[in-house]
This record gives sequence, structure tokens and C-alpha cells, in this order.
Amino acid sequence: MDNELIKITKDDNGNSVVSGRDLHDFLGVQTKYTQWFERMVSYGFTENVDFVGFSQKREKPTDGRPTIDHALTLDMAKEISMIQRTDKGKQARQYFIEVEKAYKEKYKLPQTPEEKLALTMQVTLRLDKRVGNLEKSIDEIQNKSEIDSDQRYKLWVARNKKAVKALGGKESNAYKDKALSRKTFRALEHSLKKKFVISRYEDLKKENFDEAIETINKWYPPYELQCEIEEMNAQGKLF
Repeated sequence: MDNELIKITKDDNGNSVVSGRDLHDFLGVQTKYTQWFERMVSYGFTENVDFVGFSQKREKPTDGRPTIDHALTLDMAKEISMIQRTDKGKQARQYFIEVEKAYKEKYKLPQTPEEKLALTMQVTLRLDKRVGNLEKSIDEIQNKSEIDSDQRYKLWVARNKKAVKALGGKESNAYKDKALSRKTFRALEHSLKKKFVISRYEDLKKENFDEAIETINKWYPPYELQCEIEEMNAQGKLF
């Protein structure tokens, strides 16, 4: 093509390839190239199939170290351009499509139905993988977020149930003694907050919810508090 937006060269096998750094520069990506490219690869691209890494000398070398670059297939370059969702990305993708079209017309290489089917399947598999990665990321983010109101309520119910049981039930002297009752509830809360390093129930992460419920169910009052509870409840049995 006459208007070369991004330089396209041939590899040793005669395949059209694009410099990853050239594409990065054209797209105007602010992230450093190595970090950006690593993120792009996570979308399902394979080394030695979709790209090949190589080193190149800089005009102004830093610490004498060469620059790492990658030769990308046009298919990978098109998909990466589409992922950017920017005007530059659309422009680059359309450019690569036109280059391929011009190449096919020049060398009379029509795309067969089999080629179209293979390309469609390849794109579908990659999209499925991206969707799977996105769903996984969403699940991880959700698990790292704080528990919701329903979970907070369940935590509160579990705490109350366990504390009442530890006091000997609602008919026990220990439960009816407000000071001792509050002390028991607070002791349970303190154990839970200390274990998960939180200051409020609301700060508990969703991924720790089940463990928190199990911690409550297995909790027992410290020795001194247990002695107070038993002593208070024993008083009722004397009369």
C-alpha cells in the first residue's frame, strides 16, 4: 500500500509481521511497552505462533542493554488493535485488513470457505478464552470486596446464637446478667475481628465469609470468662 501507517515486514518464512513496539507507538498507549505487551498476551496469544520475541539495538542504548521487541502476525496485530477500543485502534485494524486484502488481490490468493471457517473458529476460541478470563477476574474482584448486607445479617445471627449458647441459654443467670452477657458477646466479636484483622463486620471480605461463620461456630469463651459464666449459672442451682 502507498500510505504505510505501520511498517510491515516479512519474517524468515515469508509471513507478514509487525513490530510490537511500532504498533504500541502508533496506538499511543501510555503504559510501558513490556507491561502492555504482557497484558495483551494474556488475551490468548501464543509465542512462536502469534508472535516471536527478539532484541534490537537502540540508537541511544541505555546501560548497553538491547530493547526487547516482538514480531506480530497480522491477525494478532488486528486483534490487539480491536482490543484498544480507540480511534487509533480502529484505524490500525482497518489498515491491516486493507493490507491483507491488497496482498490477496496482488497475488490472486482468494480466501476459501475452509480458510474463512478456520479463521472464524480461531477468533471464537480466543473470544471464549477472553470471556472466561474476564469472568474469572470479576469473580476475584467480587471475592475481594466486603460482605453484603445479607452476609452481615447472617454473621450477626450466628454470633448471637453462639454467644447465647455459651452463656447457657436465654433462661440462664449468665445471660440475664447484662454485664456478663455483654462481656461474652464482645469477647466473641473480639476473637473474630482479631482473626481476620478487621475493626467492623462490614470490613470482612466475601472470600472469608464461610471461614468466619465456621470460626463463630467453633468459638468458646476464654478460660476466665468461662469460669465467670459457670459461677453465675451455679448460683441459680443453689436455691
